[in-house]
Amino acid sequence: MLTVVAGLVGALLAAPAASAGARAGTDVRAGTPTAAPDWGACPDDVVTTVPLECATVPVPLDHDAPEGEQIDVMISRLASTQPERRRGVLLLNPGGPGGSGLAQPADLAQRGIPDTVLDAYDLIGMDPRGVGHSSPVSCGFTADQDYRGNIPPYAPDDAAVTAQARAAKQIADQCAAHDTDGRMRHMTTGNTARDVDLIRAVLGEEKLSFYGASYGTALGAAYASLFPERSDRVVLDSNLGATSLDYDAQRRFGLGMEDRFPDFARWAAARHDSYGLGRTPREVRAGYLELAGELDQHPADGLDGAFFRFLMFVQVYTDESFPAAAQLWQALADGDVAAARGQAQETLRSTVPGTPAAVAQVPAAVAEKPAAAPTSDAAAPSPFDNAWSSYLAVTCNDTDWPEDVETYRAAVAADRERYPLYGGASANITPCAFWHDDPVDAPVEFTTEGPENVLVLQNLRDPGTPHLGGRLTREAFGDRARLVSVDAGGHGVYVYGPNHCALNTTTRFLVDGDLPRRDMFCRP
Repeated sequence: MLTVVAGLVGALLAAPAASAGARAGTDVRAGTPTAAPDWGACPDDVVTTVPLECATVPVPLDHDAPEGEQIDVMISRLASTQPERRRGVLLLNPGGPGGSGLAQPADLAQRGIPDTVLDAYDLIGMDPRGVGHSSPVSCGFTADQDYRGNIPPYAPDDAAVTAQARAAKQIADQCAAHDTDGRMRHMTTGNTARDVDLIRAVLGEEKLSFYGASYGTALGAAYASLFPERSDRVVLDSNLGATSLDYDAQRRFGLGMEDRFPDFARWAAARHDSYGLGRTPREVRAGYLELAGELDQHPADGLDGAFFRFLMFVQVYTDESFPAAAQLWQALADGDVAAARGQAQETLRSTVPGTPAAVAQVPAAVAEKPAAAPTSDAAAPSPFDNAWSSYLAVTCNDTDWPEDVETYRAAVAADRERYPLYGGASANITPCAFWHDDPVDAPVEFTTEGPENVLVLQNLRDPGTPHLGGRLTREAFGDRARLVSVDAGGHGVYVYGPNHCALNTTTRFLVDGDLPRRDMFCRP
């Protein structure tokens, strides 16, 4: 499905004008690719039932040196088959950061994006710089490395924050050691937005429409702010509330879980005779906190309270995951560790692509051990290496994260009280506190100057990107934007969610340019 997560308070510092016109959002001069894309077959690992074409576009590694080193960015295309109705290109981003988007045009088509949109646009997917088939970066994560993923573990006390700090520093050091070509420091949301504008140019388009989900809203907001007159129709779905995913954004996972969990609690209470999780939503919430606390003290064969909380956070992203969440909980409550382990592995196989949770793994203490293999001096690479590495590079490079461990101890303690369900995880320390590279970019500042062409979509109860993110984005864009608030839970609105009001409103905007006259509220 889609992507990351969360929200951030306030507008950020503007990117300074530079020698490269692309940096300032004016005219793209030196370094602009002029040849049309050489469309051909997509890589074998881009598996879709809807045929796509792929091509590579060279972009500057450093947009301040547009004639310097170039890197390849791969894009995909689902072309309109109705030239008389075609109005341009709609570039897509599923989130992350670090999420591959080559298959997204096919994914949206399979999920039922209206034919009027498919007729009006060539849908353009991309692997952003450093991701997948676009000059990928690596921190050298290995399959046997005990790293759970990009969301830090829940910390029940100060000692757990201190332990996580040691682990986070090791990861930051590891990433620096493997970045031998120095490319990782140039992975920023601003640079990716500049890549997008070069893609627009090489496609021969005067303007570019954009659909971004989760972290993709940060990229879309950055593009619409750096290049307002080149942005056509911009849809931002499930918003961070900023042009980056920083520490404030990560901390909002705790708020999102508090907003969303009551939906699951009501569902589970109505099915108490089947799952036994509580007869009322209040009992379900109390049971969650009790079981998590017990697992903090007495892990079930390696499955601890932090991992249980993480799995529950993952499983409330969609209503369809509620039964799996109930099964996991029931298995743990019954002491059936084998069933819980299997449910955990299945959960991580089916998480929402593009979100931080989509690139997590079962802890080493919980995972089933593979059959013995021939020994080797080199450990096998983790299948999540690039996803983890690119996520860290973008989030750590985009903004300055707090570096004092005590700051995180205080934040975790505060958020455990304020957001008991998950605040002790979302406030915890990450490798960004110890990142070796200083930002090469100031965070992109929202601009209110430009066309009224931004549609902001936001569910009221989204665990990864709370409704506050939509409100912040709407406020930051001023009269350029309209907010569509949807009375729904879960992550994703347009096509990824079932609300007909939001679907119709967004389709009218994309096809006919009908931006609502004022902010809207869509009933369930």
